[in-house]
Amino acid sequence: MGNLLEYSGIVTKIRAMGAKLLTLDQFTEIANLGSVPEIADYLRKNTAYADVLDALEEHQIHRGNIEKVLIQSLYHDYTKIYRFCGQKQRRFMKLILKNYEIDLINYCLRIVINRYRQPFDLNYKKAFFDRYSQISIEKLITSRTTDELVENLKGTEYYAPLKKLKDSQNVTLYDYNLTLDLYFYTSTWKEQKKVLNKPDLELFMRDRGSKIDLLNLQWIYRAKKYYNMKPADIYLLLIPIHYKLSTDLVKELVEAPGLEEFEAAVAKTSYARHYNFHQKLTIEQMYADCLHYLYTVDRRRDPYSVAAINTYLFLKEEEINKLTTAMECVRYGLSPGETLAYVGGKTQ
Repeated sequence: MGNLLEYSGIVTKIRAMGAKLLTLDQFTEIANLGSVPEIADYLRKNTAYADVLDALEEHQIHRGNIEKVLIQSLYHDYTKIYRFCGQKQRRFMKLILKNYEIDLINYCLRIVINRYRQPFDLNYKKAFFDRYSQISIEKLITSRTTDELVENLKGTEYYAPLKKLKDSQNVTLYDYNLTLDLYFYTSTWKEQKKVLNKPDLELFMRDRGSKIDLLNLQWIYRAKKYYNMKPADIYLLLIPIHYKLSTDLVKELVEAPGLEEFEAAVAKTSYARHYNFHQKLTIEQMYADCLHYLYTVDRRRDPYSVAAINTYLFLKEEEINKLTTAMECVRYGLSPGETLAYVGGKTQ
């Protein structure tokens, strides 16, 4: 049961928040709506997003602004959980925060590398990052080049890996994104052992380790199917952590001469039943379904543990991604059936 006394307050709060997550029936209703403003109106009248959506004026109801308030809702939920946490859980919450920090840096990198005329619109994130993060949005928004952006991260843990890359030749946005991803997973993998006690550590390692394995499977598959990359180049993409994939099996996956041989190697993994490449699912959908299963099973088995926090925030992010996808589908006139197919059928 985990630590009942330590997690009882957090779990009670999260259960109340979880009851407000959207159901499959609600996503079906959303898929049947005719426009983005109709979706906004539905969310305002029927869901927990009412508070953040009420901040928008009528003329501000469009996809971009709605996405921003959905992200604000995620930050609000993070804040609610953080307030109920003790010191140990707050150190764990800092590990989760890194994911939001990486997203912020990647967004800023896209802006400066692509030289958008209206570069930064980050006011909606500022209060949250000022309170919880080591990153200063006030500094980042002054950046006009990658050099300036990296220098404006000085004093944060992201400065060293990005500065090393910045000093290289012919660096692309993809290189920066890859460097940040690799840093995120390797650093949190090390830090989790310092932050969590043994029962919580085992849970988090299972979730994080499985996610790393699944990402590596996904990246190998894409590299082979879409880019015909050589094994030596594929190895450079991979997170250098093996959870349930042995070194020998990773070698077999990377060096498989074709997709048929790759799929045969995947069949040897414990993730095989989720990775059925003959289903009408994208690799991204299979990845999401597998993670959904792992997170919810961990919460069910150990409700009074770090799994309560980890699973809720995963489900919240999953919900926001589905809403964003649904808005895009409705915006482009897809049928309700097509929209639901893109959104997927999994809920809490």
